[in-house]
Amino acid sequence: MKDHNNPPGLATPAGFSHVVRTNRKTTLVVAGQVAYDAQGQIVGAEDFEQQVRQVYSNIRTALRQNAADMVDLVKTTIFVRDLTPEKIAVIRAVRKEFLSDEALPASTLVGVQALAKPQLMLEIEAVAMVD
Repeated sequence: MKDHNNPPGLATPAGFSHVVRTNRKTTLVVAGQVAYDAQGQIVGAEDFEQQVRQVYSNIRTALRQNAADMVDLVKTTIFVRDLTPEKIAVIRAVRKEFLSDEALPASTLVGVQALAKPQLMLEIEAVAMVD
C-alpha cells in the first residue's frame, strides 16, 4: 500500500506530496543521477530541458533494472545549479512525462552553486519502495 497525502494545516504543495506513507518491504535508494547517457557522455551540455529529461530517464532505468518503476518513488531530492523560476517550470513540465500528478513523491528542491562537472545543471537522487 502507498498513500500520498497533504495533511490539513500545511500549504497545498505544487508538484510534490507532503507525505508518502507506505508499508512496502523493499527500499531502493538511487544515487544522484545526472545527465549522462549510457556511455558516460553528458547529454544537453547547453540545454537544461534535455538534461532534466535525461536525468528522469536515468532514474527510470535504474528503477526498472531493480523491478520497480517511477510509480514506486516515495522521495526525490533535486539539486539545480543556479536555480531560477524558469528552471523550476521546466522541471515540472518534464516531470509530467515520467510521474503522475496523482502520485507525486515527497520532494525537496535545492539550488546549488555547482555540481560535479561544470556542464551539469541538475542532479536528482531518489528513493523508491516496492513489495
